[in-house]
Amino acid sequence: MTKVTDNLRLMLQRPPRQQYAALCYRMKKRQGQLEVLVATSRDTGRWVIPKGWPMADKKAHQVAEREAFEEVGVKGKVEKEALGYYNYRKTLDNGLKIPVLVQVHALEVDECLKSFPEKGSRTLEWVSCEEAALRVNEPELKILLLQFAERMQSRMARQPTKAAG
Repeated sequence: MTKVTDNLRLMLQRPPRQQYAALCYRMKKRQGQLEVLVATSRDTGRWVIPKGWPMADKKAHQVAEREAFEEVGVKGKVEKEALGYYNYRKTLDNGLKIPVLVQVHALEVDECLKSFPEKGSRTLEWVSCEEAALRVNEPELKILLLQFAERMQSRMARQPTKAAG
């Protein structure tokens, strides 16, 4: 096949390619505020959450957990159930844009590592879900971030409050 027909086949390929992402979050202890971790992509510098391609012998949530470690240096408890999905167009090295469906898993961060594989190649920031939604480009990811904030607020509202002290 020629490069043109290969590219055309890739562009028309259904379903879209699959990636797995981690929505890394933590609660600020003093204020009890929810924060999510966003990072810049290595190629374009746009704000993203850690994500990657499927890996042999790893389930979706395990891939999300691995990407969180490699890209933003966090470890924690990842949810097996998907939080949601978003679509974007990935630009390949040859310039071709392909559709990608990203399955997102929530990851509660308990540890931020000083050393990790992609340290120094990205800017990392802990921000509110609302701020993260303003920064990311993908409309469905914006919605997912805002829905996550609502979900966590209702979860916290159901928890008994600890006595002040």
